[in-house]
Amino acid sequence: MSSLDLELPIITGAHGSSGELPARRLPRWLKRNVPKGNANHFTAKLLSELGLETVCDNARCPNRMECYSQKTATFMILGNVCTRPCGFCAVSRGRPVAPESDEPERLAEAAFRLGLRHVVITSVTRDDLPDGGAEHFYRCVTAVRARTGASIEVLTPDFVDNSQALERVVSAAPEVFNHNTETVPRLYRKVRGAKSDYRWTLELLRRVKESNREIKTKSGLMLGLGETRTELFDVLADLLDHGCEFLTLGQYLQPDPVKYIPVVRYLPPEEFAELGRSAKSMGFRKVASGPFVRSSYHARDMAETY
Repeated sequence: MSSLDLELPIITGAHGSSGELPARRLPRWLKRNVPKGNANHFTAKLLSELGLETVCDNARCPNRMECYSQKTATFMILGNVCTRPCGFCAVSRGRPVAPESDEPERLAEAAFRLGLRHVVITSVTRDDLPDGGAEHFYRCVTAVRARTGASIEVLTPDFVDNSQALERVVSAAPEVFNHNTETVPRLYRKVRGAKSDYRWTLELLRRVKESNREIKTKSGLMLGLGETRTELFDVLADLLDHGCEFLTLGQYLQPDPVKYIPVVRYLPPEEFAELGRSAKSMGFRKVASGPFVRSSYHARDMAETY
């Protein structure tokens, strides 16, 4: 019986009959080589020069050096302080500063200098702003498009059931609209916090597609938090029912051994591959599934081969 057939998550304190490693030890497939060359430094220097934030840095993404070495990054707008205390995310929490009015132009300049054909824009959650930062998203999308002509993917917060804010971002007509589901309903409040709502996540994706059918909709989940196979596939079915077309599945990695939700299990690459095949057979048009897959990992490939 494979681990995919198990209804309950496996929590092991040592090597068990399943062959899985204890969650506190990093398995061999999660160890990465450092990319060679100077492109990594070029990207980091450019971002620093233009005063831009990335989720790569702030969320301690394991793909940071790989992406920077390929002269790409996922831009994080609206500052580097989030108003949501999510249990999985390394981004700083607290009271953010006011949005910077020239950030859209600086972002567009960075995308131009990096030669990006597909630009991914995400943000911290800004519950302190009446529109959650929707107008700033709109300005960033339009500025990047005007400067580069690149396709654009937004990875947004949930805007706390604010339909007008959502519509403002949609009106910028990004090629891809991504909003992460993150986990299964049973774990939602523990992982995403008290303000997040699973049903609104689904409704947000449905409304995006309803507003503009040309926009490709996308969502992603972190695995290894204790979800079961049945729970996972129930979520995938819900996403399809709400018009989601692109899917990412990746391994949750605990940013800090004390401050964040612990990893329950590490899924081996073979399991991710099987999950990806199953999701594709369910009806998702594009699926990226693997231990290092993140919301915007190789996002251009997913968007351009649609």
